[in-house]
Amino acid sequence: MGLVNKVACMACAMLGVAVTAEAADIYVSLDAGKNKNPGTKESPLKNLWKALEKAEHGDVIHVAEGIYPGKMKQSWFKIDKAVSIIGGYAKDFSARQPLVHKTMFQALNDNNDKKGNGLGVFHVEFDHTKPEPDGVNMVFDGLIFDEGFANSYHETKGKPEGFDTGMWLEGPAWNKNRDKFPSPNRYLVYSATQNRATGNVTFKNCSFVNSGNIALNFTWYKGKVTVENCVFCNNRMIGANVLCSSAVPMDGPNKPRAGWKPVVEWEFAHNTVLFTWSRLNDLGDMGFGIRNNTGVKANIHDNVIGLNVLTGFDNTKGAGKTKITNLDNNIFFLNRESDVQMTVSPSIAKVRVDGFEDLEGTDGIESIEDNADLKDPSVFKGRLNAKYLNSFLSMKYSEKTKLDEGKCNGLRSVLGLPLQGTITTKCDMFCNRYPLEDALKLFGAIAGKGAQDIK
Repeated sequence: MGLVNKVACMACAMLGVAVTAEAADIYVSLDAGKNKNPGTKESPLKNLWKALEKAEHGDVIHVAEGIYPGKMKQSWFKIDKAVSIIGGYAKDFSARQPLVHKTMFQALNDNNDKKGNGLGVFHVEFDHTKPEPDGVNMVFDGLIFDEGFANSYHETKGKPEGFDTGMWLEGPAWNKNRDKFPSPNRYLVYSATQNRATGNVTFKNCSFVNSGNIALNFTWYKGKVTVENCVFCNNRMIGANVLCSSAVPMDGPNKPRAGWKPVVEWEFAHNTVLFTWSRLNDLGDMGFGIRNNTGVKANIHDNVIGLNVLTGFDNTKGAGKTKITNLDNNIFFLNRESDVQMTVSPSIAKVRVDGFEDLEGTDGIESIEDNADLKDPSVFKGRLNAKYLNSFLSMKYSEKTKLDEGKCNGLRSVLGLPLQGTITTKCDMFCNRYPLEDALKLFGAIAGKGAQDIK
């Protein structure tokens, strides 16, 4: 090996693997492919997991319509290379229409016992024993994620009239009369905190529905994460959550080092985020449409953010000065407690859209302009599931406490100790399955705002 080549190899080892422009196209068709095929358009592979094993950094995987189950029906896919995955093709790749030729990841409860350690349906984690790729340009486009048939739901509790399911059940509890296994504790898309790749990652024209955990939980090291023209509907805890794994240099509490700038930029634009539920059925915490985090500059604009159990946008995680938020030109409506929740020391401010002007100049808020309430509710006619909406808007929560009034509690009372007893909660509904076909109708509901029709 010549001296120049040796130096080049050493540079790659020290600085990471640069993703070159020599990308290959790999084709996958569940109906028309075979895993022994070369993966060309004329002779596609059958399974996405096979394509991921075959792919190299920078490759583009084109995926035809079908419900893809994962290797041995594990219902998750390990993405350990900087690849792009493009869905929405006809089975012979003659056309691409993501809402017609649906590329779906719709796991079944029967397969929740399959082995594997994936934390997400898409689990992005590079090989940390090797130099990780630099300058990536990963794109995930036209993919449909739905956990509605992997989750377990109560037979009768929290089941409004006309619903297919009762309330969502967190494992280890499950509906043993109907389901084999508890709900999976799984994100729809997850990126490991150990990842040290750099570059750009884009999610567009995707649907995230019925997740029993945070729908999109993406940690990045340096670069830009873009989420555009996606629908987030009926997920638990947080719809979209982008985090930075690079440490913020600090000179003191809530005081980043002079000249510090976020190393992860998050563009969240033209998305629709509805029905994000709380962590538990007591409706006590979480239930955020979207959240910004330490080390991230978030540009959040032209979205429709409504009907979330706690708040539309949460800015309470981490100190305000360690992140930057631009929140402009969004529509907020009927978020249960507030449209924005953020730390305004020493307390947490919960603000409706008509009070956003009061947040100007608050730590971390760079711009908060031209946000509005929903002016014309009729735009959702025929697009929102009417039964689900009506039950959500009329949802009731109650709590009953029953204490043991015997001698033990009497003595505890005298000594000022906590009393023992039971607390029973009742909620009319909680994370009940939302019909996927109705979630997909949210594309194009409002011209210019939220997720638009996919062309």
